[in-house]
Amino acid sequence: MGPLFSFLSSYWWLVFPFAAIVGGWGRAVAAYNERRRRDKIELARIEAQSAQPAVTPNARQVAKTMATYDKVNERWFAYEMDLATLIDYPLLIDLSEPLTEAFHRARVRADTLRPADADDIDDAADVERYRDSVREYVVSFEAAEREARRRRDSGFTAAEQASLSRARKLVATAEDGGATPAERQTAYKKLRDELRGIIDVPSAAGERIERSIAQALERGRD
Repeated sequence: MGPLFSFLSSYWWLVFPFAAIVGGWGRAVAAYNERRRRDKIELARIEAQSAQPAVTPNARQVAKTMATYDKVNERWFAYEMDLATLIDYPLLIDLSEPLTEAFHRARVRADTLRPADADDIDDAADVERYRDSVREYVVSFEAAEREARRRRDSGFTAAEQASLSRARKLVATAEDGGATPAERQTAYKKLRDELRGIIDVPSAAGERIERSIAQALERGRD
């Protein structure tokens, strides 16, 4: 037996203190490594936050106002893109109506004052000016919408109401995917004739129907 074995045989009880010491070292190292890991995570979080530009109160207000504008715009676009609905509520595109004219004027003003980005407006007065324009847009659109739904086509003559009624049926044919492209084209042409002098077909709604017919014609050639 070697000297080391003899020593361990004689002092075997020292194994327990050594084990405790080694275990303590191991726990201390593990705790140290865990603290380092947490410190690195916290440092990365702080660096990420400092790298992001600060959002000013003005920018937050402008972003909120821009979102409000977008929501009202979506409501208006739903009308502008849907000719059948506009035929039901023609006052929304009749600029001779004061409420309609006010709504479109407010929309143009709000669109003109709208910044490209929320943080493009720094001056508080400019922020308030933009917010006021969007408020006016919201209020005027809702007033025009209520009036259009209340009056529907009651402000038109009997002959004009008859034309609007025929136009509703023609829209259904022009947008009917089951009809032939020729039938849809003919219906759309008659639709434009029926509405001429009564309401102006918005370019967005007209282009949507025309594009749909053109795609049907293209498929027919394949």
